[in-house]
Amino acid sequence: MRPLFAALTITLSLATPAFADWAQTQAEAKGQTVYFNAWGGDPRTNAFIEWVSDQMQETYGVTVEQVKLTDTAEAVSRVQAEKAAGKDEGGAVDLIWINGPNFLAMKEAGLLHGPFVAGLPNAKYLDLSEGAAASTDFTVPTDGHESPWRLAKFVFDYDEERVKTPPKDMAGLLDWAKANPGRFTHPNPSNFIGATFLKQALVGMAHDPAALAQPVTDETYATETAPLWAWYDALRPLMWREGEAFPENESVQAQLLADGEVDFGMHFDPAAPAAMIEQGVLPPSVRVWVPEGGTIGNISYVAIPYNAAHRAGAELVANFLLDPATQAHMQDIRVLGSFSVLDPAKLDEGAKAAFAALPTAPALPTLDELGPTLPEPHPSWMTRLTEDWAQRYTK
Repeated sequence: MRPLFAALTITLSLATPAFADWAQTQAEAKGQTVYFNAWGGDPRTNAFIEWVSDQMQETYGVTVEQVKLTDTAEAVSRVQAEKAAGKDEGGAVDLIWINGPNFLAMKEAGLLHGPFVAGLPNAKYLDLSEGAAASTDFTVPTDGHESPWRLAKFVFDYDEERVKTPPKDMAGLLDWAKANPGRFTHPNPSNFIGATFLKQALVGMAHDPAALAQPVTDETYATETAPLWAWYDALRPLMWREGEAFPENESVQAQLLADGEVDFGMHFDPAAPAAMIEQGVLPPSVRVWVPEGGTIGNISYVAIPYNAAHRAGAELVANFLLDPATQAHMQDIRVLGSFSVLDPAKLDEGAKAAFAALPTAPALPTLDELGPTLPEPHPSWMTRLTEDWAQRYTK
C-alpha cells in the first residue's frame, strides 16, 4: 500500500519552526511500537486504528498496537500502579484514548507527559485558544497534556416506521413513554452511554446549568439533581422490563432496536446509526433524533503517560491523527464517520474540498441538524450521578 500521507506530513514538518526538533522526534520514533490503549468495543474504531497502524508503519516505520480496553480506567490504573512501584521509565502504556474523569485523575496525579500538543506540526489546524473546545475537557483545561482526535456528540436513534413523531425534548420523553410503555430503555449507567443519558437529562432539567461546570458539592448536587430524579422516578416503571434490567451498552441496545423490542437507541457518535445501517445491523428506516436545545458533546483525546516507553512514537501518532487527510478519512461514513476536531477556518482549499466531497446518508445528520452542543458537566458530577443511580435503583 502506498503511504498516503508521507508527502503532506513532510511538507508540514519543513514549514514548522521547530522542524529540527520534530525531525529528531521522527528519527527517535522509527522502529518503535506504540501501545495504544483504547476502548475496544467498537469494531469500526478498531478497524480505523488498524489502518492508522498501517499508515504509520509505511510512512514512519512506527507500529501501532491497540490494547483493547473495556474501560479506560484499566489503563489509568496500570499507570498508577507503575508510579506506585517507582517505574518512572519504560511504562507499558504509550498512548491512551481518554477524557473526562480519567483525564482529570491522571492530570491531578502528575501522570501525564507534556505539555506536548503545541509542538505537534498539525496543531496549527486546531483552535487552542483559552476556553476553546479543543483545549478543555469536561470543563477542565487540558494545558497541552492531551491531543484531540475526534468529536463526540450524544444522539438518539429511532425507527421512523414505528415512531412517527419523536418527543421534542427530554421532558417530553416521559409523555412518550406514558403513551408507549415498555418501548424505551437506556444502557446501564455503569456504561459511559448510560451515564451520558443521565447527564443529558440533568443538563436539561437543572435549576442552574452553570453550577454543573463547577466541582460538585453536597448542596449543589441536591438542588440540581432534584428535578432529574423526580422525572426518572416517573419514567423508570414505564421502561423496557419495567426498569428492572438495562442493556449492557449501546451495541446491545442497538440490537434491541433492530429486533423491535424497543423504539430508541443512543450513541455518542452521530454517524453510528448510518454506519450500522450500512453494515446491516439496523434497518434503513432508522433516523437520528436530537432533542430541542441540543445535546451533550465533547472531544475525544489521546494522552501520553509520563513514563511511556515510546513517547516519540506516541507523539507521531497524535500528530498523524490531526492530519487533515486523516481527519477527512475518519469522517467518511464508510470508515468511521466521526466529525473532525479541526478548525475549518484554518484549512486550505484542498482540505476543505476533501471534507465537502465526503458521502452522505439519510441517517447521517449534518452539523446544523445536530443543533447546539451542550457542555459536559465537571467530571465530579458524572461520578456522583452514577454512584447515586446505583444506590437508588440497584438494591
